[in-house]
Amino acid sequence: MGLKNVEDLKALLKNAGRPRDYPSHGAKVHSVDWNCDGRRLASGSFDKSVCVFILDRDRLIKDHTFRGHSDSVDQLTWHPSHGDQLATASGDKTVRLWDARAQKLVATLPTKGENINISWSPNGQTIAVGNKEDLVSFIDVRQRKIVRDEQFRFEVNEITWNRENNLFFMTSGSGHIVVLSYPSLEVQHDIVAHPANCICIEFDPTGRHFAVGSADALLSVWDAQQLMCRHTVSRLDWPVRTLSFSHDGELLAAASEDLLIDISAVSSGERVTTVPVQAATYTVAWHPSRYVLAFACDDKDERDRDAGTVKLWGVPE
Repeated sequence: MGLKNVEDLKALLKNAGRPRDYPSHGAKVHSVDWNCDGRRLASGSFDKSVCVFILDRDRLIKDHTFRGHSDSVDQLTWHPSHGDQLATASGDKTVRLWDARAQKLVATLPTKGENINISWSPNGQTIAVGNKEDLVSFIDVRQRKIVRDEQFRFEVNEITWNRENNLFFMTSGSGHIVVLSYPSLEVQHDIVAHPANCICIEFDPTGRHFAVGSADALLSVWDAQQLMCRHTVSRLDWPVRTLSFSHDGELLAAASEDLLIDISAVSSGERVTTVPVQAATYTVAWHPSRYVLAFACDDKDERDRDAGTVKLWGVPE
């Protein structure tokens, strides 16, 4: 499948309008994520809660708030094919599994440290969670227990699997991408990707590419099969904190402390459009079937606070 040209993509987004705000929490939102069918959006917050929204055409309606974590909810992820199953990682040294349809807690899994990142394997069988001490734990979803802990001697930032589920990727504080075989977890590649800390990593839904955001303010796009860098984007001025590919793998959203979200064409890295924001943006997520972007910003300032708000931008149906 060929990638669209930039003019086609610009035409698709020309009617996107301005972002709309949806109050959700009493403090900063750390993470937003769509479920697999795009009917629900979840947000995790510093206020220790998880909000679940229903998407009704082009607007969000708050459905439920999950409470139970005793510390900040730093990252969350939905099951890749079951739209009701949600997992959350918290600084309270637990991972929690929730049922969004039944609106209940399913399981609380104790971990060995303060959790900062989480990823659900594409086959749905395993959840990986990383903590502040660079320990990555692998949870068997059916057994609802940790089946393996791996301690790393380098700073582990974000973690994820490739779409084939046979490689496990980690971004590191040394600017490397470390690629392990899965499930054996043997090092296959140690890629020097950036001259500074590699912060975030994201695979596109088609499996063709992955992208890495770095503290050097660069965004790199890679061929997922050959593990070769296709191009870099250098338009942002601050460390790239968050990334998301559109459902068709055509667009890549990237954000940081810059007062905009940069949206580029995956084929070339050329800018397609920008979404203006009024504060640093640390989480973005494209809808799984539409050109609709969810995101959340940091506080604006002491007088005009924007804490706890989820934002939606994109093309209305």
